[in-house]
Amino acid sequence: MENLEKFKDIYQRACERKGGPKVLEAMLGKPLQPAELQQIGDDRFLAEFTQKVFQSGFVWRVVRNKWPDFERMFFGFAIEKILLIPDEMLEQKAADPSIIRNFTKVKTIRDNAQMIDAVAREHGSFAKFVADWPSDDIIGLWAFLKKNGARLGGNTGPYGLRAIGKDTFLLTNDIVGYFTQRGIISGSAQSKRSLTAIQQSFNELQQQSGRSLQELSLIISRSVGDNIL
Repeated sequence: MENLEKFKDIYQRACERKGGPKVLEAMLGKPLQPAELQQIGDDRFLAEFTQKVFQSGFVWRVVRNKWPDFERMFFGFAIEKILLIPDEMLEQKAADPSIIRNFTKVKTIRDNAQMIDAVAREHGSFAKFVADWPSDDIIGLWAFLKKNGARLGGNTGPYGLRAIGKDTFLLTNDIVGYFTQRGIISGSAQSKRSLTAIQQSFNELQQQSGRSLQELSLIISRSVGDNIL
């Protein structure tokens, strides 16, 4: 990756922009370890994916404020209960003003429960499946969610993974801008070629630094763009 900067140079610039290593490190956080991730209930994966589906293209604060009602109305996102919801009940729930009334998005709850259930039957749990997925092919997990899930393409699936603790980078505006400016990608960041180039870049940076994808993603994003403190 001849156009990719060395990690130490990216890190130094991020430190200079953010007020030093101590300040920068406090911004990063860490993903869960695979053993920790495996302990998360599959209902929490469904809940996180659902929240991100509803937040997509909507005001995140509104979704968060209504979230207790989502949890109540959808049985705490218990997979076995969601799978038994008939179409008529889904329509009734989608019309309830205590949640966000969007039937198209409400239907994804059952669809994604079916995906999670199918994976769990094959791998023991959806959490184990996600925990075992290698970080050097995180875009492969993104592709799986896009293909097998409902409305989990683009940034929705990755944001759900990050929120629950799976190590992943995110294609934020700053990240896409960085790789575009360096000439590592061109055109859509979601194309197969761009995704592969970005994954390879993160793999190289991991080898140099020993950092998680999450840390690297946040360090890069703080080394560029308009977010100077």
